[in-house]
Amino acid sequence: MRALFFLAMMALFTGCDSNDSDSESNNNENRDYKQDMRDLVIGISQKAKSFSPGFVVIPQNGIELVTATGDASGSPATEYLDAIDGNGQEDFLYGYDNDDETTPASVTSYLKSFLDISKNAGNAILAIDYCFTPSKVSHSYDANNAFGYLPFAAPERSLNVIPASAPVNVNADNITALSQAKNFLYLINPENFNSKTAFINAVTSTNYDAVIMDLFLNDEAFTAAEISQLRNKANGGKRLVICYMSIGEAEDYRYYWQASWNSNKHDWIAAENPDWPGNYKVKYWNADWQGIIYRNNDSYLNKIILAGFDGAYLDIIDAFEYFER
Repeated sequence: MRALFFLAMMALFTGCDSNDSDSESNNNENRDYKQDMRDLVIGISQKAKSFSPGFVVIPQNGIELVTATGDASGSPATEYLDAIDGNGQEDFLYGYDNDDETTPASVTSYLKSFLDISKNAGNAILAIDYCFTPSKVSHSYDANNAFGYLPFAAPERSLNVIPASAPVNVNADNITALSQAKNFLYLINPENFNSKTAFINAVTSTNYDAVIMDLFLNDEAFTAAEISQLRNKANGGKRLVICYMSIGEAEDYRYYWQASWNSNKHDWIAAENPDWPGNYKVKYWNADWQGIIYRNNDSYLNKIILAGFDGAYLDIIDAFEYFER
């Protein structure tokens, strides 16, 4: 994959074909919001994989998109399932109502009915539970392993710490595909690290098979050389390094946010997320937003690819729920 890096540079900047769904319509009530999100994820995947076929694409939540109807009894959404390599699911066993509390069995059963459709299509399932009581952490790992999922028990919902315990299923294998991973670290908030060097040292002292992290630390992007360092497991094996990117909300602390938007927002920027100040729902089918995310030559996705990441972890996939309401 590394050898193809410079040979494929021209392909990265050729852009993507226009999509009729990008043209704005004032009659949003007639939109299929689920399909709009599928189309966005598929577009991101097609561009990334045209540059690097092994590039990993993992949408988080919004698991209903794996069927054509959004119902567990619906037929698999084949084009969408073929475009992704896994699904991330938060609060699967713990954290749905409150952190360190058991998720209602009905919710777990509902989510599992969709997750297994993706799993049966050959995709990895990354199950994130928010719990810290030792017995609950152990149950999270044991139960998710039994389901054939990749588990991560996060002690903090802000995802700013590396758990004190060692990862499960530790191995010294070189991980070159998500299907080979036996565990992962979800560490997208680097607020506890005062430098990129400190972050790199902390991660490379672990044996996780994959790490999901942010492109930036203190507004400074990680370089391809630094991402190469982060691939090193402490036991000598290699891991995947995957970059977090929110595609269903705009974040006012990101490089793309313009100061003028604070007082005069585009009409494709919707309500602020009350749980995460500074995050705004977006009309994710809008051409301007898609340009920022993946279509433009200086898009977020281009920055991730040029930094040498092995994949992208796409968040706020469930933004369709906001617009459906």
